[in-house]
Amino acid sequence: MNNTLIVIVGPTAIGKTSLSIQLAKHLKCEIVSADSRQFYKEMSIGTAVPSSNELEQAKHHFIQHKSIEEYYSVGDFEKDALDTMNKLFTKNEFVILVGGSGLYVDAITKGLDSFPEISEDVRNALKKQYDTEGLESLQQQLKIADPVYFEKVDIQNTHRVMRALEVCISSGKPYSSFITKTPKKRPFHIIKIGITAERSIIYDRINERVDIMIKGGLLDEVKGLYPYKSLNALNTVGYKEIFHFIEDTWDLDFAISEIKKNTRRFAKRQLTWFKKDLEIQWFDYQYSIKSILLYITKKSL
Repeated sequence: MNNTLIVIVGPTAIGKTSLSIQLAKHLKCEIVSADSRQFYKEMSIGTAVPSSNELEQAKHHFIQHKSIEEYYSVGDFEKDALDTMNKLFTKNEFVILVGGSGLYVDAITKGLDSFPEISEDVRNALKKQYDTEGLESLQQQLKIADPVYFEKVDIQNTHRVMRALEVCISSGKPYSSFITKTPKKRPFHIIKIGITAERSIIYDRINERVDIMIKGGLLDEVKGLYPYKSLNALNTVGYKEIFHFIEDTWDLDFAISEIKKNTRRFAKRQLTWFKKDLEIQWFDYQYSIKSILLYITKKSL
């Protein structure tokens, strides 16, 4: 078994896309995205989709391949991505998986567990609770029901919070108790590389990226998506804050500051998730590409 999956992870805005393209060009292989926010074709600026120039430098998969109106679960991604990688491995012994969505990375590298059936009554009750009491009510309920998962999940992601509560309520057990303890065997080697920096640097990079998004037309992108604001895909950082501005509940400066704050919180949770994976070899964001290639070579032997 010589096929090797190189996994590139790290907090948002740290430079994962740039590294993955450099490696793909050197290894002459293709890239599979595990960034769940970049799956949707209607969302570009707020999700920091790779530029057309970046996409031309290396072949990418699972970038803007779905509509926000389509249901696409992590289980769907696991199946589709594994099928794609099996085909890619017939052409090259390397494939690169890149993204900051820890759950989606784990789905490929560790596999997913079977979860209990969820009744429509439970699902509808939680939706009603969200509609009447808001996300904070669900967050507090999850914190009590499953404090372990609460510390790992992006609590601003309504879908993830509701999904965890559905499982907790239906099974009477914490959602985290269903998460894979023993990784599934995959028919390829896995090399995990993390990119990080001091927290102040990460936060500065996030703030700068948000400013670039605003200048690049994020406001117009979100305005165009306002009719679909109730869709799950749009309940995410960078979009829900601008919706408040559109509805005149926040001014623009405050909405932008909230995007920055919520993105910083998201980055902190990403690091918490990834730091628990002892298989990840961490490199500073000002890495030497030679040092990373050397590490890959040693791990591939």
